[in-house]
Amino acid sequence: MWGGPSHLDTFDPKPDAGHDFSGPLDRPIATNVDGIRIGQLLPLLARQADRYSLIRSMTHGVNAHETASYLVQTGHAVGDGLVHPSMGAVVSLLRGVDAGYRGLVPPYVVLTTPQGRFSESGFLGEAHAPFATGGDPADKRFAVEGLVVDGITDDRRAARRRLARELDGLARDLAGDPEIVHFDECVEKAERARTEAWKVFDLSQEKGAVRDRYGQNKFGQSCLAARRLVERGVPYVTINYEGWDTHRQNFVVMERRLPEMDQAMSALLDDLADRGMLDTTIVWWGGEFGRTPRVQWEAPWSGGRHHHGQCFTALVAGGGFRGGTVVGASDARGEEVAARPVRPADLLGSICTQLGIDPTAGLPGEHGVALPIFGSSDRTPAFRMLEEIM
Repeated sequence: MWGGPSHLDTFDPKPDAGHDFSGPLDRPIATNVDGIRIGQLLPLLARQADRYSLIRSMTHGVNAHETASYLVQTGHAVGDGLVHPSMGAVVSLLRGVDAGYRGLVPPYVVLTTPQGRFSESGFLGEAHAPFATGGDPADKRFAVEGLVVDGITDDRRAARRRLARELDGLARDLAGDPEIVHFDECVEKAERARTEAWKVFDLSQEKGAVRDRYGQNKFGQSCLAARRLVERGVPYVTINYEGWDTHRQNFVVMERRLPEMDQAMSALLDDLADRGMLDTTIVWWGGEFGRTPRVQWEAPWSGGRHHHGQCFTALVAGGGFRGGTVVGASDARGEEVAARPVRPADLLGSICTQLGIDPTAGLPGEHGVALPIFGSSDRTPAFRMLEEIM
């Protein structure tokens, strides 16, 4: 949730804190798990609380987008002289080509735009950088970078290729030459690969009812695209859902964002479960931090919430994580962690373990020096597993 969602508006409501904290979202709803209540604009997810666990005591104390994004996705604080890889890059290395992945789509995909806050491949290098699709999967034709050119149909693309061959005098003059033949074979192979890769992203292959179920918007269709990617073996997918940096008019934005998120997330969990994929697929929801529990009503904020790294919430489901559980707690106003603080490295280390990856495994660093995924140092202390939900 790019920009940082409010924990009070989503999965850790505080109606008793009063209007200056809950604003108009002061009527949390019961879920299908006794004792767990979530935000009133998430009724569909409320029916599935038995499938996910809430970590209500996430904390890192960082209030800047860049450093918080880096910390949440790598588990490392800045300042040790290294750029550590994101979880997606780690999975790309350890569950990608070297582990037998042979898909046409790269092993780490971002739908649709990278945050650009830091180099997500880190010291692992560009080979493990994410493939960012660009485009909008809710468009009539999802213009995936490198696979589809916006406004160019398949027929027009084929006509262009035929014309290029007709104009290639050198190829005609050297017809039968082994190098020309090899070149033509490579071009045809690349085109076949492009066509097959595009089929993974072609949401028109899904029934209209399925697309409607996810929501006919960018986030909803991104969740559907993510399911298709995972179904075809892509090891790691990130959806960057923009619009959560609500310094101004937070509740106006929430009236639109939360129903979109509720519909798409609940559809994704349902779809994965119906296809027998939820047990082998981890769904991790969160942002780089939370937002200030106390609302700023005065102008120019007009009901805004600001950055808050002291306490926020994350959600995990599937992949062996236990559902229907709350880990930790915030205080009565959601301002500080009241019980069982969980740092990003704790969550990421637990995700690694559920993926069958040793969180202390060495990664290939510079000059052949192996660097642990999560290490113990002054800036990055040893992590603690989320044993309550594993």
